[in-house]
Amino acid sequence: MGRSEKRPYVVCHMLASLDGRIDGGFFAEPKCSAARKEYGALRSFFSCEATLYGTTTALEFAGGEADELPHPKQFLPCSDHRAPAKEHDYLVAVDARGRIGWDSGTFKRAGRPDAYIIELLTERAAPEYLEYLRERGISYIVAGKSHIDFKPALRRLQELFGIDRVMLAGGGLINGALLDAGVIDELSVVLAPVIDGGDGAALFDRCGSAGLELIESRELGGGALWLRYKTS
Repeated sequence: MGRSEKRPYVVCHMLASLDGRIDGGFFAEPKCSAARKEYGALRSFFSCEATLYGTTTALEFAGGEADELPHPKQFLPCSDHRAPAKEHDYLVAVDARGRIGWDSGTFKRAGRPDAYIIELLTERAAPEYLEYLRERGISYIVAGKSHIDFKPALRRLQELFGIDRVMLAGGGLINGALLDAGVIDELSVVLAPVIDGGDGAALFDRCGSAGLELIESRELGGGALWLRYKTS
């Protein structure tokens, strides 16, 4: 998983239970409180300009799928589109089929800076959805026929938007997809001192095995641990 190709540096930054879950009831455990705070505080450590989310998380942010799609006013080629941007932070959403119902090109979330939305699409996205995004001032990158091809997608994030560092905060499937694509450079995990015991999403799912090299381990407040690995 080398860095010979020109693309942003990608760090997967996650909060997990001791049994490797990244969602579930453990978030509500009092023993997880300090780990949650530390996880959020560490986001700034990496100085990432963009955060990349999978479709499921992005749908939650947007409040669901796009309802009514407009008819394109003109022929829209299935190619990249860069809308004007005011924000300096980016939210990158994986949306292979083109269905997330954003209200506008800016995502607002309490406690976070406003983020400029960029969609990662495939050629499966309908022209009507491309028009939907354009009407809302949302940029998009088309990379892949039916599945996102992450190497060119990341390369174009750098070329079109000047993004040099991306934080991956996905679910197990999207994390696994980027791991298999060989584009994760670093894994950062804050381990909460709790066991979930459920069947929620794992850190990585449906991907091949990978060996990692420990960069740093640090004890945080409240019994949490911070582990940093680089891919090899």
